[in-house]
Amino acid sequence: MVFHFRCFSLVTAQDEGPPLSIENFFTADSAFDLRQSGSASAPQREYITNPNVRSSNLTVFSLADLIKATNNFDKSSKIGEGGYGIVHKGVIKSLENPTDDICVAVKQGKRGQRGYRQWETEVNILGDIMHHNLVKLIGYCDDQNDWLLVYEYMPNGSVDDHLSADSETPLSWNRRLEIALDAAIGLTYLHEGMGGGSQGIIFRDFKPSNSLLDKDWNAKLSDFGFAREGPQEGQTHVSTSVLGGTKGYAAPEYVQTGRLRFSIDVWSYGVFLEELITGRRPIVKKTSVEKDPECTSWICCYAGAGKSKLTVDPRLEGTYSERSMQKMCFVAEKCLVKDPRKRPTMSQVLQMVREAIASESQQPVNGGRI
Repeated sequence: MVFHFRCFSLVTAQDEGPPLSIENFFTADSAFDLRQSGSASAPQREYITNPNVRSSNLTVFSLADLIKATNNFDKSSKIGEGGYGIVHKGVIKSLENPTDDICVAVKQGKRGQRGYRQWETEVNILGDIMHHNLVKLIGYCDDQNDWLLVYEYMPNGSVDDHLSADSETPLSWNRRLEIALDAAIGLTYLHEGMGGGSQGIIFRDFKPSNSLLDKDWNAKLSDFGFAREGPQEGQTHVSTSVLGGTKGYAAPEYVQTGRLRFSIDVWSYGVFLEELITGRRPIVKKTSVEKDPECTSWICCYAGAGKSKLTVDPRLEGTYSERSMQKMCFVAEKCLVKDPRKRPTMSQVLQMVREAIASESQQPVNGGRI
């Protein structure tokens, strides 16, 4: 059976309880505390902003090291390709125990000024912070025009891989809830939990293909090439060129103005939730004006439109509680409010996701109906 949910006017097969609001997601003792979310300790130092600084936390690899690790970047070792470049699987000696081999992911940056800037951004961000819901950057290579990054290897690929219609391993509803929770924790850490006087970081390119899955299916955020520091105290936004963001996932106000706020990641998270619910990618519609051939103006046709229905992914085959599904649709709705000032913060989103997960275990699947 397939259930339908109307975005912004949520309708379920059975009305269960009072109308949903942010307030009645929260219990009296549910105030957000990042330490309770399972976060790693925040580094007690300021986020590195000087693009010429290289973190001492990272290993510097030679180009020869990474040629050997990937068998000269052989096609058979290729595991992915994105806007930044090609990713290869490689094998290196463990830094902790040199007698052991470990698998890594080696990302080759594209040549040119933009590719170098993305490489620098990743080194400066992931070299200075560490969290179990962020992909670990092990080291880098800066060899003339070869800019490479070496990450922990994520054997279960990306969330996008498993939401694809071609996937032979569709994600269960419980696993989708866990992924939604992991992603919310990671984004909340970037926005609010880093400590050390940091302004927080706006991810700017959150989407299923940038959410990777480790051997235990824990989701971790990856690809920080477009990330930026958040606005300084007293400022409402950061002005920038519209370079980051992916069609269908970036907030419309960012595409229109280039103004970066933490709320643009909240919008992207809402689209991400809709994709977890429906199993379908967002529909993209071009506007009449294209500001840049490499970054066209666009909107997501159904996210935030208030007219379309969300159809639950039929591959779930009814294996979820209506209450948890209703709550997750509600969270997506709140994230996709057109006015960015009215969207919840990521810490509020995280708490709502926790409440939705709790309701999954409290109610029988499909409300107890067969």
